[in-house]
Amino acid sequence: MIGVIDYGMGNLGSVANALAFLGVPSRVLKGPGEMADCRALILPGVGAFGDCMANLRQWGYMEPLREWMAADKPLLGICLGLQMLCESSEESPGVEGFGVVPSPVVKFTASGEWKVPQIGWNRVRRAAGRECPLFAGIPDGTYFYFVHSYYLPGAEGWDAGLTNYGVDYASAVWRGRTAAVQFHPEKSQQAGLRLLKNFTDWSGE
Repeated sequence: MIGVIDYGMGNLGSVANALAFLGVPSRVLKGPGEMADCRALILPGVGAFGDCMANLRQWGYMEPLREWMAADKPLLGICLGLQMLCESSEESPGVEGFGVVPSPVVKFTASGEWKVPQIGWNRVRRAAGRECPLFAGIPDGTYFYFVHSYYLPGAEGWDAGLTNYGVDYASAVWRGRTAAVQFHPEKSQQAGLRLLKNFTDWSGE
């Protein structure tokens, strides 16, 4: 069973529908007490960094998720779900993230053709020397769908996918059984479905 975490600020419907299309058993979790029945978790996120962190605390997810990642159980963050794994975000000064990815999130600088937020399709190329299982069978440089104003510049030992939007940044991170992507696989057509299938296969190994 794949658990999709509901804390009031996630793109749950699209993620659940994509998993259903793949024939993957999944459930939208209504609280941390339902995590025990899951072999893997998906942490989606839309909205503001500070609001999402506050909701995770309010719904009681913070410590259970810390323990889940510390135990190296499979977790996939999507969009803001990646940013929340980081130390902090310029979007919400003074608000701490999980800090498992040792780097802060910063805002894109608008200039010329680089509008903020980034909305639309962009390439993801694999980080040199890293074969992230999420990208198995997906050609290097494949396009995925993005919607975001803030980005992770990079974090040593975590970078798995890189994208350029006026600046190179980490669009996918991975270490152990924890992974996250800045783009929306559930909105990225066949490539996105393949990535979600890769995650579900990998989490069951």
